[in-house]
Amino acid sequence: MALLRTGLMILALIAVSGCAVAEEGSDTIAGVRVAPGERVDVSFDVPAGETDAATFIPVTILRGAADGPTALMVAGVHGYEFAPMLAADRLAESLSLETMTGNFIIVRVAHIPAFEDRSVFVNPNDRKNLNRSFPGKVDGTQTERIAHVLSTELIASADFVFDVHSGDGAEWLEPFVGAWGGPLATDYPTALAAAKAIGFPNVVRYAMFTQEQIDNGRSLNRQAVAQGLPTILIEIGQNGSRDEAHVQRLVDGIKNALASLGVLQNKVSTFPQPRTFESSKAVKAGHSGFWYPTRRGGPVMQGEVIGEIRNYRGQVVEVLRSPIDGYGIYGQMGPPIRKGDSAMTIGVPANIED
Repeated sequence: MALLRTGLMILALIAVSGCAVAEEGSDTIAGVRVAPGERVDVSFDVPAGETDAATFIPVTILRGAADGPTALMVAGVHGYEFAPMLAADRLAESLSLETMTGNFIIVRVAHIPAFEDRSVFVNPNDRKNLNRSFPGKVDGTQTERIAHVLSTELIASADFVFDVHSGDGAEWLEPFVGAWGGPLATDYPTALAAAKAIGFPNVVRYAMFTQEQIDNGRSLNRQAVAQGLPTILIEIGQNGSRDEAHVQRLVDGIKNALASLGVLQNKVSTFPQPRTFESSKAVKAGHSGFWYPTRRGGPVMQGEVIGEIRNYRGQVVEVLRSPIDGYGIYGQMGPPIRKGDSAMTIGVPANIED
């Protein structure tokens, strides 16, 4: 038994590349030993499955000089959304640990296989969308195993979650922040305050009233809600953009939100009251073919034409209209569209200001 215990201790020290996994009883963040005022760069291993390869999740852990809450930022859930990944790199290099109260875990690229393959939406190996695969499975396909590590090792270590995205390779998008509310969400006031601190012009409240809403195609943000954490979704950029203005806007906004949470000590900037939306409504395609949008972002009126779908012979087979008075926040650039895809997602205006 003594030899077995010694062997397990040695394995524990080498299990995570980049630094040692902490021994029992030491100060740890996400199972990794991190001293006050220290930065640690580490890779969380995703083991090989029966039919697909191992991969890893590169993470930077920043521990402040003083104790406080742990915030988690996840970038790169979709491998073709580059602005959040570039912002993650810049945040890791620019934060001062001496004035930080608490901890900041930065997942630099959650989905390495999709990133390296420049794959839009899905994993190139199992063709699954990581953002519909939570909580994942320890013995599942590669995408499901990535989701499992994110859920059990990283989300489980946080007090607050930033889920950061941009418009993927086929999407247009208006900058917005989603704050998770409703009776099944945790600490909505904190989430809403952080969402507004980002400073984007649009804030959407995603109200979780039923377990079915959380479980249906469970995304990373829904997984964080399921694990009891206040969570915001941040979106900026479109069509695989890596625009410098978008990257810096993310860096500034997340720093401001960290200040609102008390993790950073800099003064919280204030912004004009954003447009607020109580939910969003998807306008779905009834046919596959060529999508020709006539409207993208901005105000739309009920019944207004937002585009048409033509079949592969060039014939118009469907005209899509807005079902409500609202605000277009993201959608498909076209021309490809598949039956069931959301051609446009429209923000539903809130009845009252929070």
